[in-house]
Formats: sequence, structure tokens, C-alpha cells
Amino acid sequence: MKNNPINNPTVVSPDKWLAARREFLREEKEFFRLRDRLAQHRRELPWVKVDQAYTFDSPNGPVSLADLFEGRSQLIVYHFMLAPGWEEGCRGCSYVSDHFDGALPHMQARDVSFTAVSSAPLDEIQRFQARMGWKFNWVSSHGTTFNRDFRVSFTPAEVEIGVADYNFGMNEIGADEMPGLSVFARGADGTVYRTYSTYSRGLDLLIGTYNLLDLVPKGRDEDAEAPMKWVRLHDRYDHAALAT
Repeated sequence: MKNNPINNPTVVSPDKWLAARREFLREEKEFFRLRDRLAQHRRELPWVKVDQAYTFDSPNGPVSLADLFEGRSQLIVYHFMLAPGWEEGCRGCSYVSDHFDGALPHMQARDVSFTAVSSAPLDEIQRFQARMGWKFNWVSSHGTTFNRDFRVSFTPAEVEIGVADYNFGMNEIGADEMPGLSVFARGADGTVYRTYSTYSRGLDLLIGTYNLLDLVPKGRDEDAEAPMKWVRLHDRYDHAALAT
């Protein structure tokens, strides 16, 4: 990470700083109101019934998509990039997933369950999960069409071409697995519906660290061509260097 000083900042009197901050507050309020409207529109999107019967491998044995609700009426699934045979999970997905555990009790208090799903076999998932120290539920879709159906796993032919049906259109893909998030609701009769999915930049909403970095003068301080190049698995940062 860069530890260079910030050169030539604009420094003003306290009165001018306060005036500038008040002016910017008007822009922030416009953004917050727009975000609220967008969230409302998202909640009002139509639902689609999930007809396919999926069975996942979990630490407690085989479970269905309905089982993942754990008695609640809403479910968030994070499509984590970890394919069979990978030595470790995706750096970007791991960056996102570092934010999940603290949110779990709060989501559950609002009738929401959460799980990550990967196409790797369960033992490979558990090995990486133990290394990362995560506690959230994580199941395997290995041997099912779940990842393909939700457009987060791709064929060798699609990878070779570099373009596939991802993020609701024909877009570039960089690997045989891509990240995403899907939301489900369960009706009174037990029917499961898909209410929302998001991919690519839509996942920024999950990254609290980005929200914090956006507050500081350097911002995200990323390479425009490879914005997440700096991200590491949290056990691979050079903490000694960062502390100096």
C-alpha cells in the first residue's frame, strides 16, 4: 500500500472550511434521498418463482434452498468465487466476506438469513473458511446447476471467448467463476422466490471498508485499470510495513 504524504492540500480558514462543508452537505443529502428512492424501487421489483429443486452440501448434511432460510422469510446468498481444486478463494470475494460476520445478528433480527454458496466441494470450502476465521454459513453447490443458473459459473468455451451472459447481458468475464449476490423470499406456503440479484459493481454496497476509504483524503487510492489489485487475503497483508 502507498504511504506517501498528501502534497499541496487546499488549506483555508475555519470559516471557509465550514462554508465549504455546508455546501457539500447539500450534495450529500441529494445522494441520500436518491439512494433511499433506489432502495425502495429495488424492494418493489417483481418476484419470480424458483422451480428448480437445489440440494447443497452443508456441515449438517444435505440442505435445500428452502432450508437455508432457517425459518426466516428472507435469504441473502453471496455467490463466492471458489471452484473445485482452487487452492484458496477469490481475493475480491474474500475482501467482501470479511464484512459479513459482524452483520449476521443484525440481519437475523430483521428476519434475514445469510449464506455463501460456492461450487467447490464442501471440504475445500471448510478448509479455506477455517483459515480465514469466518463463521457465516457457507454451503457447496458442487454437482448442481445452481451456479450456472445464477450466471456465476462459466464453461471453458465461454472463458476462452472471454464474454458470457453475466450481469444481465453479454459482458466480459475474467475467469470460470464470477461474483454475485442473490436475494430470495419465502411465501406463506413455503414457495421460494427470487427477488433480486446483483453482480460486478453492484457488490460495492457490501464493502464497508470502501465506505470508510471514501471518507478520507486519498479515497480508495486504487489503480483505475485494476481497482482491486491492492486487495489481499487478510492474512497476507504486511502488517509490519503498514504500521511503520
